[in-house]
Amino acid sequence: MTAVLTQPRPIRLKGRSFLALALAPELPVEDWLERLDDLAARSTGFFLRRPVVLDIAGLDIDRAQLHELVEKLGARNVRIMGIEGARPSLLGANLPPALVDGRPASDIEAPAAGEAGRDKAPECAAPPVPPAPKALPSIVVNEPVRSGQSVIFTEGDVTVIGSVASGAEIIAGGSIHVYGALRGRAMAGTMGNASARIFCRKLEAELIAIDGYYRTAEDLEPDLRGKSVQFWLEGETFKVGSLA
Repeated sequence: MTAVLTQPRPIRLKGRSFLALALAPELPVEDWLERLDDLAARSTGFFLRRPVVLDIAGLDIDRAQLHELVEKLGARNVRIMGIEGARPSLLGANLPPALVDGRPASDIEAPAAGEAGRDKAPECAAPPVPPAPKALPSIVVNEPVRSGQSVIFTEGDVTVIGSVASGAEIIAGGSIHVYGALRGRAMAGTMGNASARIFCRKLEAELIAIDGYYRTAEDLEPDLRGKSVQFWLEGETFKVGSLA
C-alpha cells in the first residue's frame, strides 16, 4: 500500500487597516471622565461598537491607575482595543496590548518664528517657490445615509447627495458636504486636518467635529437649526457661517 503524505492546509493571514478613535485622557482623570460622560450623554451611541485606542503618552500615571482607568472606561461601554504611548513597565496581561506605528496626523506648515521681521535678502536671491498644493481625493455618496450606517473616508472629502439620518455618521479626513439635512454625526479633518470644513443644506446634527474638536446639538445655537450653514475652526474655536 502506498502512503500519501499531505501537508496541513496553511492558515491565511491578511493585513487590515481600521479606523479607531484615539482618546487622550488628561489629569485630573476624574474631571476628564466627567467631560467624557457629558459627551456620551449628549450624543447617544457615540461609543457604541466603536474601537478605541487609549493614548497615554505624557500622562503621569502608574500601572494601578492605568488599570483603573481602563476599567472605568469599560464600565462606560468604551472598548479599549490597545494602548499607545505607554512605557513597557505599565503594561501587563490584564491590560489591552501596546499599539505602535499609528498613522500620524498631518502637520500644518507655518512660517518660522521671526521670519517676517528679517532684513531683505540680496536682490540676487530668488524667493523660494512654494510647493503646489496637493489635491485631496474625494468620494460622492449618491443616496441618503440611513440610520446606523457609517461612511468613512479618511483620505479626503466626502460629499453626500441627500440627507444623513439621525444615528448615521460621516467620517472624513477632509471636508464634509451634505446636500440635504444633516441629522446624524459629521466628523471632518479626522487625520489632523484643522482646515477641513463641514457644509450642510439643513442643520439638524447630533454632533459635528473638526480635527477632534466637537459640538453636540445642545452646544449649537437654536437659531442655526434648519439653516444652510458651514463650520470651520479658528484655533480651538468653532466658527459658523451662512450658505444662503
